[in-house]
Amino acid sequence: MGTEEVKCLIIGSGPAGYTAAIYASRAGLSPVVYEGMQRGGQLTTTTLVENFPGYPDGVDANKLMGDMRSQAERLGADIRRGEVTKVDFSKRPFAIEIDGETEILAYSVIIATGATARYLGLPSEEKFKGMGVSACAVCDGFFYRGKDVAVVGGGDTACEEATYLASLCKKVYMIVRRNVLRASETMQQRVFDTPNIEILWECNTQEIVGDNMGVTGVKLLHRDGQIVEKRIDGFFLAIGHHPNTEVFTKWVDVDGEGYIVTEDKSSKTNIDGVFAAGDVQDTSYRQAITAAAGGCRAAIDAERFLAENR
Repeated sequence: MGTEEVKCLIIGSGPAGYTAAIYASRAGLSPVVYEGMQRGGQLTTTTLVENFPGYPDGVDANKLMGDMRSQAERLGADIRRGEVTKVDFSKRPFAIEIDGETEILAYSVIIATGATARYLGLPSEEKFKGMGVSACAVCDGFFYRGKDVAVVGGGDTACEEATYLASLCKKVYMIVRRNVLRASETMQQRVFDTPNIEILWECNTQEIVGDNMGVTGVKLLHRDGQIVEKRIDGFFLAIGHHPNTEVFTKWVDVDGEGYIVTEDKSSKTNIDGVFAAGDVQDTSYRQAITAAAGGCRAAIDAERFLAENR
């Protein structure tokens, strides 16, 4: 196994990882970035991004991430394909194994591996991803202004997404497996008080229907065996996210959902010299712009750490 020493290792390649690489490069840290399985991160599963500052007409998600990547490379970041398979944060330099073949000894580490939206696992869901199937109402809700949409889920996130969409859309169906919502009383009341939200109780999604243009409807199976069909233009998942932290949890503190816990408003973890940025530690916002801000913080925190521990 080959071994290499680096000042700053960045794990992940979404807005947080690439922004961390930009700032770390300009600080002279010569960062090495391993992009993981999904170059550009979760954002590349969507199409047009309209809420990232600086793009008045919106920007294709893959172009946005490609531009960030190019900027980081131009400034000196060493960006590589590869996935972290093992880490040892018990001593410095930290030991990180890549693809079971390469060992990186890093004096600082920025974890920016993101979180993956939970999906139902339907073939039709996969077929229409980016064509009416979305896991982010804030990201994609604008495209369904004045249209009918459905939201799957019964927790706080689902209620929040449904009420947000209700401010844009003509009709919002909430598809709920049980006969009650799991959300807090406050969030439930917001849903009940919103006239254009209709809850479809005790229903499971059987199939998302569509054509070459995208989603056109959804087939639901009611608990009593009846098939319920609704015409919709957008289908939103709100059944949670799964942070990509499994390889780190032996060393880094995580919360009950697996998100990395950071210190106050910084990117610092419980391990000195290990930082976290973006959706891997953000349970509230999960936006490209907040992930980028987190990457900036992490690079600055890493620079200060290395300066104090030369």
